[in-house]
Amino acid sequence: MKIAVPTSEGSLSPHFGRCEEFVLFDVDPQAKQILATDRAVPPPHGPGVIPQWLSGFKVNVIIAGGMGMRAIQLFQTAGIEVVRNAVLATPEELVRNYLNGQLTLGEDPCDHPDGHDCGHHEHGHNHEH
Repeated sequence: MKIAVPTSEGSLSPHFGRCEEFVLFDVDPQAKQILATDRAVPPPHGPGVIPQWLSGFKVNVIIAGGMGMRAIQLFQTAGIEVVRNAVLATPEELVRNYLNGQLTLGEDPCDHPDGHDCGHHEHGHNHEH
């Protein structure tokens, strides 16, 4: 099984389309172990580009921060499961937590009250008062 994590400056990138690189993990989900790690610089971001590019690496899962609905659908069409709203952490921590069923998910960073449109409008605003 292969898991991709978009990163910037060594940590999860909140917006996968603006990441510096993807860290690609070969994992054994039964043993809950990371077998190998690789890094790859993505091509320029555009609709459907990154899902197709990652499918070429035989990626099964992407662990991401924010992601719009159109991007989620494009990943699913490419056969890649999307785990989004992951909290900022190192790629290794995210993958280990995912394998152990302990991945913490937070608010969608694509919920922008400033009108920024990531193509994602499912959630309301932050409900903490």
